[in-house]
Amino acid sequence: MSDRMVSRRRSVRRRAKWAAVCVGFALTLAVGQQGEASASGNSAPPEPPRNILSLPLAAAGGLLNPEASPSGANDWNCKPTREHPRPVVLLHGTWANAYLNWGMMAPYLKQLGYCVFAVNYGGTPGNPIKATAHIPVSAQQIAVYVDRVLKATGAHQVDLVGHSQGGGLTPRWYLRFDGGTNVAHPKQNKVHSLIGLAPSNHGTTAMGLGTLTTKLGLNKPVSLVLGEAYEDQMVGSQVNTTLDRGGDTQPGVSYTVISTRFDEVVTPYTHQFLTPGPGATVKNILIQNVCPQDLSEHVSIAYDANAAQLVRNALDPAHAQPVSCGLSLPVLGG
Repeated sequence: MSDRMVSRRRSVRRRAKWAAVCVGFALTLAVGQQGEASASGNSAPPEPPRNILSLPLAAAGGLLNPEASPSGANDWNCKPTREHPRPVVLLHGTWANAYLNWGMMAPYLKQLGYCVFAVNYGGTPGNPIKATAHIPVSAQQIAVYVDRVLKATGAHQVDLVGHSQGGGLTPRWYLRFDGGTNVAHPKQNKVHSLIGLAPSNHGTTAMGLGTLTTKLGLNKPVSLVLGEAYEDQMVGSQVNTTLDRGGDTQPGVSYTVISTRFDEVVTPYTHQFLTPGPGATVKNILIQNVCPQDLSEHVSIAYDANAAQLVRNALDPAHAQPVSCGLSLPVLGG
């Protein structure tokens, strides 16, 4: 057997192992949420649309086929409509990829009539663990991708919807330093709105782990294993300091933060909130203030029906719908 075939088999076995681990984690998470729902007396969720993936299936697919597009995303022939004139660009979180992160949101927004695009960034092709690169590097990749979307669709602006790193530091770096906005002429901004699900806006203590590695001077060694994005997202990092020095927002951009008090990754969750600067609007939403029984945490918020409705409302505030506050997948229509 050739060395190439041996290497390929090892790669397949390695991906299968990671898939099993992540599926097990996701199933545990899903079962825990269902048990909580049942205990609170909520009725069973309705059948979801067929092409919306559950978190376990998306985790498996994203690990086994990391370059795949989530259902509903990356139709490069899509043209925005009058009702939805701006394409939506989905930005995944750290150590994830587009397929894993957006198995629910991409088809949901597509069925609502949006042109939906989902980029893989901050990682090497074929590696399912992405968004590990230095945040300024990832921001440049997003800049190139947004320009490609604008050119393909003929749109003047996009809306960004991101999770974790993809909803916080990286798109904010793009908006500030890589051409996402035009401070002198905000109407020429390439981005209309940034909607962040559990975004890492002001750094994380990572439930104390980040505080420990920072105090011990271990962020750089840890980043050699986990990627530079680890150090970049710690409280007090150079990336955080640089961004915060100029304020949280850019003129002409509408910002929405959707966070959960059960976030165990970006901690404390209040570090996710933004303060509006000149010419910008900010809406900070703690999902439990909208739906007190919502049990989503950092990972599952990207697969939470209530969060999906809040994203829909942020994209189209003129036609905002009340949040049903159930644990089911979003129901289309209305």
